[in-house]
Amino acid sequence: MSQSHIMPGFRPALAFTLFYLGLVVLIPLSTLVFKSLQLGWDDYLNIITNERVLAAFRVSFTTSLLAAAIAGIFGFVIAWVMVRYPFTGKRILDALIDLPFALPTAVAGVVLATIYQPTGLFGKWLIDSFGVKVAYTPLGIVVALIFIGIPFVVRTIEPVLQEFDNTMEEAASSLGATRGQVFRKIIFPNIFPALITGVSLAFARGVGEYGSVIFIAGNLPYISEIVPLLIVTKLEQYQYAGATAIALTMLVISFILLLVINLLQRWVRVRSGQI
Repeated sequence: MSQSHIMPGFRPALAFTLFYLGLVVLIPLSTLVFKSLQLGWDDYLNIITNERVLAAFRVSFTTSLLAAAIAGIFGFVIAWVMVRYPFTGKRILDALIDLPFALPTAVAGVVLATIYQPTGLFGKWLIDSFGVKVAYTPLGIVVALIFIGIPFVVRTIEPVLQEFDNTMEEAASSLGATRGQVFRKIIFPNIFPALITGVSLAFARGVGEYGSVIFIAGNLPYISEIVPLLIVTKLEQYQYAGATAIALTMLVISFILLLVINLLQRWVRVRSGQI
C-alpha cells in the first residue's frame, strides 16, 4: 500500500521552499559572515568592544526588552477586551490595531517625535506635569517600540482567546472558584504560551527597528543611539568592515536570544499540557 501525502507536489514545494530560503535568507547571511571573516580576530574585537558600540548594543536590547514586556501587558488587555466585550466602534478599533503594520515606519517616527517633543501635545504636558522628557531620550525609543510591538501581541493572543473553551470557566465557577482563581488557574495558563510568542515577536521587531526610532531617539552617542543607526552611519562613512562586524554580532546575539525564547515557549507548552 503506497503512502499518500496530504499536500500534493511535496517535492517541488520543498525545493521551492529551500530555494526561497537560500536566496532570501541564507545567501545574504553567509555573505555577511564571509565579509566579517576578512577581519582579523583582534580587529573584530576592537570594533565590537568600542565604548560607543557597546553603548549602542545596550540601548537597543534594553529598550527592546522593556518595550516588548510593556507591549505584552497592554496587548493582553487589548486582546481581552476585543474578544470578551462587545462595544460600539469595535471594528474601527480593530482596524486601528493593525495601523502600525501598514503605516511606514518613518511616518510613525515623525508623528511620535512631533507629539512627544518638548513643545508637542503630549511632550509638553508630560514635562509640565511630571517632569518627564520622552523625545530624544531612551524613553522615546521605548514608546516607539511599544507602538510597533503591540499589534504582534494582540494578533497572537486573540485567536487563542477566541478558541478558548468557556465551559471550563463555567465548571470552575460552579465549583466555587472566584473570578480571580478562574483567571489565574485556568485562563492565563492557556494564554501564556501565546503571550510569550507575541512578546518575542515584538522584541525581535524592536531590535531591528530603524525608521520609527531615529526621529524620536535624538541619536545621541552613548545615550540614545541604536545599533541599526550605528551600522548605517558606518556604511555612510565607507567603514564596511566595522558595519559588517557590528551586524554579525547583532545577528548572533539576536539568534541566541530568540533560541532561548523558543526553548522557553516549548517549556511553557509542555508544562501547560499543550505538547
